[in-house]
Amino acid sequence: MRNLSTQLDFHARVRPDAEALVYAGQRITWRGLQERVRQTAAGLAAAGVGADTIVALMMKNSAATIELLYAISHLGAVSLPLNFRLSTDEVRYIVGHAGAALIVADDAYRDTLADMPVPVHHLDEAAQRDSRAAFGGHGERPAATRRDSGDLFRLMYTSGTTDRPKGVTHTYESFEAKNVDLAIALGLSASDRLLVVGPLYHVGGCDLPGLAVHMMGGTMVLQRDYDAAAVLSAIAAEAITGVWLAPVMMAGLLELDRSAVGDVSSLRWCIAGGERTPATRIRAFAEAFPSARYVDAYGMTETVSGDTLMEAGYELDKIGSVGRPVRQVEVEIRDAEGLSLPPGEIGEVCMRGPKVTTGYWKDPERTDAAFFADGFLRSGDIGYLDADGFLFLTDRMKDMIISGGENIASSEVERVLFEMPQVLDAAVVAMPDARWGEIPFAVVVPRPGQEVTIDAIANHCEGRLARFKVPRKLLLVDALPRNPSGKVLKRVLREMALDTG
Repeated sequence: MRNLSTQLDFHARVRPDAEALVYAGQRITWRGLQERVRQTAAGLAAAGVGADTIVALMMKNSAATIELLYAISHLGAVSLPLNFRLSTDEVRYIVGHAGAALIVADDAYRDTLADMPVPVHHLDEAAQRDSRAAFGGHGERPAATRRDSGDLFRLMYTSGTTDRPKGVTHTYESFEAKNVDLAIALGLSASDRLLVVGPLYHVGGCDLPGLAVHMMGGTMVLQRDYDAAAVLSAIAAEAITGVWLAPVMMAGLLELDRSAVGDVSSLRWCIAGGERTPATRIRAFAEAFPSARYVDAYGMTETVSGDTLMEAGYELDKIGSVGRPVRQVEVEIRDAEGLSLPPGEIGEVCMRGPKVTTGYWKDPERTDAAFFADGFLRSGDIGYLDADGFLFLTDRMKDMIISGGENIASSEVERVLFEMPQVLDAAVVAMPDARWGEIPFAVVVPRPGQEVTIDAIANHCEGRLARFKVPRKLLLVDALPRNPSGKVLKRVLREMALDTG
């Protein structure tokens, strides 16, 4: 049986009193986590959740988030993590498209979820610390539902290159393959203590390596929100061995005065993914944490993250690379016809293996477009492999903006801009930003006699887009640059963004 309860019950049996989860002063043992999950599963079952029910979670990091992920899996249901920064319209679309039957959310999101097509179960602070406060007291614990390798484990919606997000399917096979590959690559064991500060709705927080540490019997130390000083303190106080940080988080950490912090020599590695990492940051990390290694990585939501990892000893020799493939992932560089290219030649990064998604939920056309006939997934990213098999990224085919580790589809923002009556034409590209890596840069052609300002754009986008997707910079032009076929030349727009910045 493939089910999160399988690993939970095993560790509750062989290491019942070891720490499984640390959150907000609580130290939850494996036996304690098992009891919480069983009671929570009973409460979910009483609410109508069963095999294949899709349960959306709009929650910040908490003990309850982990407990619910286990409880949903225990019942054979499917989890649907939601970015808590999305607008009401965005959540309504995802919930409706996915076919979710229930939303479980932190109290803070009552306004966002006030008009949903399905029931919403809100968690107060007590329930965020212990899910039994919301779902306990329902008597007999339901038995775990058998799941097979091809059964759906989770849906994750990701910004696509079209105007609506795509639902990425993760099966039990893809999730387990990811866990095994990362456990091998990082040498995970029951002695590992992972600091989880990235949001658990994101593959970085939940999967890189995330629950792979639990597979090995290690400990997850959760922080509800990112705070650089709190991260540094936790590394020392909790003897943290590993952490995933988006590049913007890492930048904040390296800016701190570390002289007053305790011993951080427990840290063995830090994975930093989401965008290309400057060489200066890798060197600064090596100086700040001499006992740890900086693991640059590459991955996608479609592959449950962690497709390539920088290997020990190559961090400086291969600066600029995102490493070599993990054990079960094949990486090839292909041309537009799908032909494999030799080392050094630039093309599209393509991947195949058991952790690659089987496709997009209820979207056969985009699924077909994403794969070559031999099963290789088209990433939409451009790069090359060197003679040693290390992957280097050079560009993105997709017009994707990566801001603070979050993906923003430029076309999604453009769709909202075109709804403004003052806008005649518009395009959005990435603009480099010292703090966030990239921010959305809007190039707009106003309608004759109309005025468009950055404040007007922000007001229009309120409630239509998550705040991090709203353009931060604006350039007004008489016409967008286009090629003879009418396609916007975004390369030219990126140059304009650089000149403007």
